[in-house]
Amino acid sequence: MKKLLSFAALLSLLVFFAGCETTRVERIDAGTQTDISGYWNDTDVRIVAADLIEQVTGAQWYKDFINENGRKPVVIVGTFRNKSDEHIDTTIISKKLEIALVNSGKVKSVAAKNERNEIRKERDEQQLNSSLETAKNIGNETAADFMLQGDVKTIVDTNGKISTRTYFVSAELINIETTDKVWLGENAEIKKSIKRPSVRF
Repeated sequence: MKKLLSFAALLSLLVFFAGCETTRVERIDAGTQTDISGYWNDTDVRIVAADLIEQVTGAQWYKDFINENGRKPVVIVGTFRNKSDEHIDTTIISKKLEIALVNSGKVKSVAAKNERNEIRKERDEQQLNSSLETAKNIGNETAADFMLQGDVKTIVDTNGKISTRTYFVSAELINIETTDKVWLGENAEIKKSIKRPSVRF
């Protein structure tokens, strides 16, 4: 009985001291590569976005469009679907790709569907409340020539406590008028080997 009480008291003390531990936060550089869980993270997004934009703007379709039209193509970034085995916020991928596209200086980018609705509402408000000199005209939106879409998939190979996760991020550029796929690309650089610790009691 005494042994049981001693064990219970020891357990209570351990729980008490565990509860007294404080959370430690350390700020790190945003560009620092961090792999804590082995799952998709911000470093992966940066690597994939940079590579795919280099691929799409360096492909033959781009040279052909410039030669035929004498201007930069207008691209809208559509949906990137998550077909992996984990939760991935693909809107971050879409936005990173849009940023990289615009900053490349090689294409023009227009607002996505959800963004256009807010802009159109503002323009309608201007028609009612702004002066004729400053109100923006209706019907002058720039139409996109192409839409960039894609998806994220994973292959997981597991043996006991060791697993390998490989991410495949594919993208395709589609001519909005003809639905022709003018470019297809993929990034499969993200591959992680994960060793889980043994559970001890």
